[in-house]
Amino acid sequence: MKSLKLVFSISFILISCFSCNVLDVSPVSVITNNTFWKTQNDAEGALNGMYVNLRAIEDALTAVGEQRSEIFQGGVYGTGGNDMLHNALSADQPLHTDWRIYYTVINSANLILKYVPGITFSSEAAKNSILAQAYTMRAFTYFAMTKTWGDLIIRTEPTESASADVTVKERSPQAEIFKLIKDDLEKALQLYPDNNFPTGRFKWSKPAAQAVKADVHLWTAKRLNGGQGDFTTALAAIGEIEKADVSLLPNYGDLFQYANKGNKEIVMAIRFQDLDGAANNHFWRQWIIGSAVPANTDAETLKMINPVGSGQGLLVVTDLVRKQFTEDDTRKKASFHEVYTYDAAGKPTFYTTLTMKGQGVIVGGNRLFLSDIILYRYADILLMKAEAKNALGQDPSTEINLVRQRAYKENAGKHVFVSGTKEQNDEAILKERLLELLFEGKRWWDLVRFGKAFDLVPNLQSKKGQNDLLLFPISNGVLSLEPKVKQNPGY
Repeated sequence: MKSLKLVFSISFILISCFSCNVLDVSPVSVITNNTFWKTQNDAEGALNGMYVNLRAIEDALTAVGEQRSEIFQGGVYGTGGNDMLHNALSADQPLHTDWRIYYTVINSANLILKYVPGITFSSEAAKNSILAQAYTMRAFTYFAMTKTWGDLIIRTEPTESASADVTVKERSPQAEIFKLIKDDLEKALQLYPDNNFPTGRFKWSKPAAQAVKADVHLWTAKRLNGGQGDFTTALAAIGEIEKADVSLLPNYGDLFQYANKGNKEIVMAIRFQDLDGAANNHFWRQWIIGSAVPANTDAETLKMINPVGSGQGLLVVTDLVRKQFTEDDTRKKASFHEVYTYDAAGKPTFYTTLTMKGQGVIVGGNRLFLSDIILYRYADILLMKAEAKNALGQDPSTEINLVRQRAYKENAGKHVFVSGTKEQNDEAILKERLLELLFEGKRWWDLVRFGKAFDLVPNLQSKKGQNDLLLFPISNGVLSLEPKVKQNPGY
């Protein structure tokens, strides 16, 4: 009798926190196919377990998506030995180079796709929704992985045996990975019963699957020579998102308030809440400075860091990026707070910054880093649309100006975008994405997709032409377990 891996069992223990429901399971240490995959409740429990596993990779998603770019420098506590910050990657770093945690998410999706079709549901719509979410999750995870490592092992069946013929495989070419991703997205889009968002917007939906589709096709258009066809597909997917209940919030800073989770700008997020296992340990904690703020700063700043010691402050925004924000851009103060010290005469000296996104919530005098991790939101989608339109020779002004109008408010008239050449427009879109999506796990991938990583990241400028460095190394831990997997070139 085949049995599921222990890690899958553990996921179900966590589900009671994640979904606020207690599962009725037999008191055994391993869930077997004799006792599970029988009812709709089993399938719904497995679905929640899949989202628990997604939450486990948010650290990696955030770190890989940001830290190799130009936006971070070490804070007052140093850098924590961060190799990505310096683009000095090695196979010894476990977080960003170990793909096993991603394959855990994929395995969760594969289990659902294998067993749920055989379960009787109260309605076909309910069954199809679960299958659609599993296909979307698998597509999203493979997309995150192939951007990071290139060629991958393709696993479309759950790993239910330790046999070498099941576990030991070679990597498949990236083109095959993208074929699987696109096929999965099409299957998902056919299965979603409607265009609605689930409550809280932290589970996959048809609009969220369209966001992944647009993101994927923009990537393949630029990185895999997909050209006009892929740009057109991306634009069409965005058009479908715009039919859903989604809009820009009037005030940029409201997006990130803990009390405003799941707002109408959110397309898909990873949910964190109190009493979740390890929920207070995700990556935002490294971006909030703590007790190292000196006493000779202003009262507003001291109030912001209450309680003293909140976070680690290992990473703060670089001067290079900080100075690209104008004072009339409301995104500046909503993204980071500039800390100054003052001498006896009141003369200010710039000291560091506090990250304003992802502050979480203070409970019982302690700061809990429970802000959701936003994977897609409408402003991101609008700028994707501008990117696709520009590539197709269309005017991207409308979308860029919608984003700027919210950012500059009464001063928007001073920042009206007027279309220029394709190259000029792309430059403007890339910068707008920097200002709009700072700290949201997008910047590194934007630089790679636009072909600007070696131009705009200072510590990569001397390495221009070494394109192997755009991929990440595969961890030694993976290599020790995967005899058919070879290290990426350049490492």
